[in-house]
Amino acid sequence: MLSLKDVSLTLDGNAGPVTILQGISLEVEKGETLALVGPSGSGKSSLLMLLGGLERASRGSISCLGQDLTDMNEDRLARFRREHMGVVFQSFHLIPTMTALENVATPLELAGEPEAMDRAAEELAAVGLGHRAGHYPGQMSGGEQQRVALARAVATRPKILLADEPTGNLDGANGEAVINLLFDLRDRHGATLIMVTHAPDLAARCSRQLRLIDGRIALAETAA
Repeated sequence: MLSLKDVSLTLDGNAGPVTILQGISLEVEKGETLALVGPSGSGKSSLLMLLGGLERASRGSISCLGQDLTDMNEDRLARFRREHMGVVFQSFHLIPTMTALENVATPLELAGEPEAMDRAAEELAAVGLGHRAGHYPGQMSGGEQQRVALARAVATRPKILLADEPTGNLDGANGEAVINLLFDLRDRHGATLIMVTHAPDLAARCSRQLRLIDGRIALAETAA
């Protein structure tokens, strides 16, 4: 499903080049649930961005579904993500001038889905927000906004779900509800799920945990 070979990421900083990731080799199987864990600054989110083609590797190769992401230009990467991936961010990234229904329908419309609004309504209902379809993000709580973001991420039936600290901005109750929904949606659509998290209980729900320290893989743990 996903393969990284000797991948490194170096970015320009104020004091010169900064190495974020180094020598990462990783295989992710179809249907797997993988948690990326480790201390702040260890490179977890950067690795997730590389997996989603949202950041370019400085060295090494990344392939997804048999295609080389490192060989794609920005337009091809955007089309590839639209067709095969769903991404959930900690800060929701909803479009404030669009209703919940319109936010969820946007990736479907970009993909040319003729029944975009109907599909979007189904996904909103699946996360318990059918009654909020006409509301704008500013009229919803943080937990509701993250549920809209989840509905948008799975609306195109992606093969891969990427989540970056999906409960980071939520309280305990809302965080647990969002995580239950994330795993339910993943099961319903049969997607491969890769997430960044600091929460041990959330990581424990995944079939494998990958611990990063100082930009390197320190430990891989498989669920018993």
